[in-house]
Amino acid sequence: MPVRHRRFAHVAGLAAVLLAAGLAAPATSAAAPAPAAPAAAVADRVLRVYNNNIENLVTNNADGSCTRISGPDHLTSMLVDDAGKTGTSGVVAPDILIVQQVRGSGQASAYADQLSAKFGYPAGTYKAIVVWDDPEPWGGTHRCDDQSLGDLKKKQTNGIIYNTQRLSLASGDVSAYWSAGWLKPGTAYDNGAGCTLYKPPNNDDGSTDEWKWKRTSAIAARFTVKATGTSVFVATMHLPQENRQNACAGAGDKGIGSTGIHLGADATSLLNASTIRIVGVDANRTGIPASTLSTYGMTGYGTKATNGSSKIDYLFIKGAVQSSPIGHTVGTTKSNHLALYGFIPF
Repeated sequence: MPVRHRRFAHVAGLAAVLLAAGLAAPATSAAAPAPAAPAAAVADRVLRVYNNNIENLVTNNADGSCTRISGPDHLTSMLVDDAGKTGTSGVVAPDILIVQQVRGSGQASAYADQLSAKFGYPAGTYKAIVVWDDPEPWGGTHRCDDQSLGDLKKKQTNGIIYNTQRLSLASGDVSAYWSAGWLKPGTAYDNGAGCTLYKPPNNDDGSTDEWKWKRTSAIAARFTVKATGTSVFVATMHLPQENRQNACAGAGDKGIGSTGIHLGADATSLLNASTIRIVGVDANRTGIPASTLSTYGMTGYGTKATNGSSKIDYLFIKGAVQSSPIGHTVGTTKSNHLALYGFIPF
């Protein structure tokens, strides 16, 4: 018999003798309390959302030059803590990034992996949805005196980047893309009567801008918060620059509140089935009221100019949103467009 077994037998036998002799220690009036179990981790009940036209991570400067920005530098310039400050230890990993003007799935996935690395997550933790995987190039210099940088801006699509640790996405919960509206140059506006959907055959004339319409294709998805089952609708849009002068959302349609904004049929179905609702849009139009999407229970956030002296980017949310000391607008964003954000308790 191993030593440890003999020792156990000896102690057990001694205990039996003591009990028989009445010499065992008397029972206490109450058993000692068991050690308290460690408190369960408190679930993070804030959804952190950003919207930004990242301009293919190439910015246009006033002197005609362009500057290429790395994904990590752009993220550092945009992500904020609860006090609206960048680069602090209080910056928490975002849940959703709504982006416009990415080159396709390649750039969007690389950017998502850079976001994963920034917070020490494995590659693939953040995933990207884009409208067009590899859109055709359009345009010339894109106002860059270095053509190699202008070339980086020739492919443009829109996407949604999300944190798979917190959010799940069913295959049937991604909408079909829908087209923006526009007024084709040379067409009379006539209070919206001249508007069409911006896609063939009503796209740009000539080969240079033939595929420009693809940069304005929109997409939406319905996510589920894994910890709570809360449904979250997210849409990304980029309206054509012609929307600034003449609001167009489709054939003879000026859009919601004459803004050029509209939602596709599939997207609307996903929205109606969602508790939290989020729409990020570069509308290329100033003066869009915060109440524009109130029919869907949504309010606009962001009080400052987002592109030079103009506010043309908008973030609409249905859900409680934490107050922001910087007006939900990140002034340090390394893009020609400033990022908007909303932190949503749920």
